[in-house]
Amino acid sequence: MARIQGVDLPSGKRIEYALPYIFGIGLAKSREILTKLAIDYSVRVRDLSETQVAALQHEVSENYVTEGDLRRKESEDIKRLRAIGSYRGLRHARGLPVRGQRTKTNARSRKGPRGVAVAGKRKVSKK
Repeated sequence: MARIQGVDLPSGKRIEYALPYIFGIGLAKSREILTKLAIDYSVRVRDLSETQVAALQHEVSENYVTEGDLRRKESEDIKRLRAIGSYRGLRHARGLPVRGQRTKTNARSRKGPRGVAVAGKRKVSKK
């Protein structure tokens, strides 16, 4: 099992699909890295040589922002937007969609589960 940027890559997968397990690397960047290092896309992670793993580690750590650094940068950017009071910062703070999506319907993944209110069922209060 190869370990790159603190992430254990699954040994049974092809390297082009295993690299996106690293936060900050998608399929396009994965293919870009493999092309640059002249590693075949179809090689399984368990079949990589030590030199190939070392080359991958060096390439990813030197030329790409990944894992903890990227997560930290994202959270700092959101904190900055909140601090300056921008519209996007307010949307982040309120837990609403940030990029102009509608909220009358949908947006459940940002707003959370719907609060179900049953119409016409009021409690009778005793006086």
